[in-house]
Amino acid sequence: MIRLKGLDLLALGFMTFALFLGAGNIIFPPSAGMAAGQNMGQAAFGFLLTGVGLPLLTVVALARVGGGMERLTAPLGKSAGTLLAVAVYLAIGPLFATPRTAVVSFEMGVAPFTGNSGMPLLLYTLAYFVAVLFLSLNPGRLVDRIGKFITPVLLAALLVLGGAALFAPAGEVGVTSDSYQAEPFVQGFLQGYLTMDTLGALVFGIVIATAIRDRGVSDASLVTRYSVVAGIVAAIGLSLVYLALFYLGATSQGIAGDAQNGVQILTTYVQHTFGTTGSLLLSVVITLACLTTAVGLLTACGEFFSGLLPVSYRTVVILFGLFSLGVANQGLTQLISVSVPVLVGLYPLAIVLVALSLLDRLWLSQRLVFVPVMAVTLIFGVFDGIAATGRQDLVPSFISRLPLAEQSLGWLIPALVTLVLAAVLDRILGKPKAALASR
Repeated sequence: MIRLKGLDLLALGFMTFALFLGAGNIIFPPSAGMAAGQNMGQAAFGFLLTGVGLPLLTVVALARVGGGMERLTAPLGKSAGTLLAVAVYLAIGPLFATPRTAVVSFEMGVAPFTGNSGMPLLLYTLAYFVAVLFLSLNPGRLVDRIGKFITPVLLAALLVLGGAALFAPAGEVGVTSDSYQAEPFVQGFLQGYLTMDTLGALVFGIVIATAIRDRGVSDASLVTRYSVVAGIVAAIGLSLVYLALFYLGATSQGIAGDAQNGVQILTTYVQHTFGTTGSLLLSVVITLACLTTAVGLLTACGEFFSGLLPVSYRTVVILFGLFSLGVANQGLTQLISVSVPVLVGLYPLAIVLVALSLLDRLWLSQRLVFVPVMAVTLIFGVFDGIAATGRQDLVPSFISRLPLAEQSLGWLIPALVTLVLAAVLDRILGKPKAALASR
């Protein structure tokens, strides 16, 4: 039986960290930290739960089932599982995550010199997606080499940035915004959605498990254990990055109080602390990191949808690349505002799916538990998403009065009640797994 050594596990952990480290991981902690101000600690704790804890649990859940998202969603049935997978791939692909890589790199590397007007953004995103499409349509070792080069450089840049934020802050911790006055933990929890790392983990989990098996590990329990170790290493790295960037944002109100998003906070701080040279170096590093992330996301979507639909990989990549180009030209602030309601509606499904999967040994019939709980979560999660758009008039009054509904967590109590009822029915009507396996 082959076992991995300490250095192998550490390398696996850094690979996992690199998989998750993208544009969202860098831009949202500073804006949340600035808004949280004096309540930074509670907000950061909530952010870490959804930005680090949930992706880690997702990796563990996928390792336990020994496959990708299709195995995790198997108790839902093929049609429902496919629909959920489509929603996840669209979210991390052309709808939000892929366009976001272009806009973040533009606002960090180009906008400080050209401004945020439409024409510079259009010209930049055209060039950006030409490069992304070229690399996605010609996959090879070029992307791997860029990734292996840029990840250590990006880590070094983040270490310098985090160290500067801690030891050379731009000012004192600022005041708390109105939205973070009453419930900073909940606000941080919801901000963690925007990293999309839990959705990304549903796609990346199989990559981690496959990497372990490629090293000769065949024992299922060891694959799960090593996945957990890799996830913990990545979680520690992400947590340190998030906490440093939270503090950077909280102490930058004096120099970036008018910033509309995390990129503007970061660029203002870097310019303030390191000058133009530092700004240029950081923008180049993050642009390359965003480029490789976009290629990875577009490639994953191309492989998934070309396998699902009677269309070629090339067609999917070109269509999604062009669609991402159009979405990117809406601007980062607009893109974030549109993504929030969708993620508020989609994230509860991912949370419940992972939780039910981790507790699968408690159920006699997984389908009897998964289907009703996920269905109720979907219904109430959709209403939470609608409410997040500001259209409260479209939400039934009794849903608006549910506990935590104002915090976009109205799905939680109905899902828990349904889980209890489904668990009782499972004990009454469910058949032991051993009996099912013998048929």
